[in-house]
Amino acid sequence: MEQKLQSLLARLKAEQRQLLYAAAEMATMPSASTLQMVARLELNIAAIENTLADDDR
Repeated sequence: MEQKLQSLLARLKAEQRQLLYAAAEMATMPSASTLQMVARLELNIAAIENTLADDDR
């Protein structure tokens, strides 16, 4: 299961990174939906990292 969680974590981080890079290229503020997606991804990333940390204990 750890390997599957690590794989999911990598995919979520890559998606978040892509959104952040695209937002940084814009001359204006990113849309609210983009910011919400970044925030949702961050919550999911944190949840997976916490699960992995709990499993290591």
